[in-house]
Amino acid sequence: MSKVILVTGAGRGLGTDIAREALVAGHQVIATGRRPEEVEKTLGGPQDNLLVTKLDITSLDDAEAAAQAAVDRFGRIDVLINNAGNFFAGYFEEITPDQMRRQIETNLFGPMNVTRAVLPILRKQRAGHIITLSSSAGLIGQEFCVAYAASKFGVEGWMESLRYDIEPYNIHTTVVEPGFFRTELLVDGSTIWPEPTIDDYAQRTTATVAAWKSMNGQQTGDPAKLARALLAIAGQSKPLQRFIAGADAIEGVTAKANELLAQADASRELGGNLGYDDTNT
Repeated sequence: MSKVILVTGAGRGLGTDIAREALVAGHQVIATGRRPEEVEKTLGGPQDNLLVTKLDITSLDDAEAAAQAAVDRFGRIDVLINNAGNFFAGYFEEITPDQMRRQIETNLFGPMNVTRAVLPILRKQRAGHIITLSSSAGLIGQEFCVAYAASKFGVEGWMESLRYDIEPYNIHTTVVEPGFFRTELLVDGSTIWPEPTIDDYAQRTTATVAAWKSMNGQQTGDPAKLARALLAIAGQSKPLQRFIAGADAIEGVTAKANELLAQADASRELGGNLGYDDTNT
């Protein structure tokens, strides 16, 4: 069944694949980006089922304008796909406080802005679906990823809790943890690489930047297949609440889950008996 789907970050990478696959599948698409002329060019120009509009996700005004434009054009919004984001790489001490705030502003507060703008529409409809792209780094801490992981761990907690707020209004949530896909996340426009500033980290920073850059274009995941999988989830009557995407992510998350279980068990003796003992009061 045709849906009205709003996609953020549709100008390149996975966002372009999502918008393109949605159009091919017959959906009505609001494709958004900071440079709408580039979004439209990337998607092949004007189309009856396509609305291209400006959206910098760090701007609530932009988000509200995009949501209103979607309703004005198509009458409703069925699915919001929060895809836009970026990556501040580096070791914690070499990431400035301003860079850390900018990372969280984009990757956490950005999708919050868009969701805040769209939710009144979904509540009025008593129907809708919010899909937010997190990352396997939102569940598994990794070297050189402290800022990115902090933002994505925040996305996980927000989305997991948002579910309970909006379920009574027939609005579904799905948080997505992709592994490594051949998107444009590791290109210079999406990744902010650190400059070695602390001698103790310099050699590791140089080597890690080179290793990450060498991965670009070599990732095993196919973003077009991921886009089609997300559209399949959007079509489910009871959508997955969490979608772990890619064999590498599934393997990593399974290992993390087992690690958490082991840590909970190891904490049992010391942590399981910390309640007040009323017999001693």
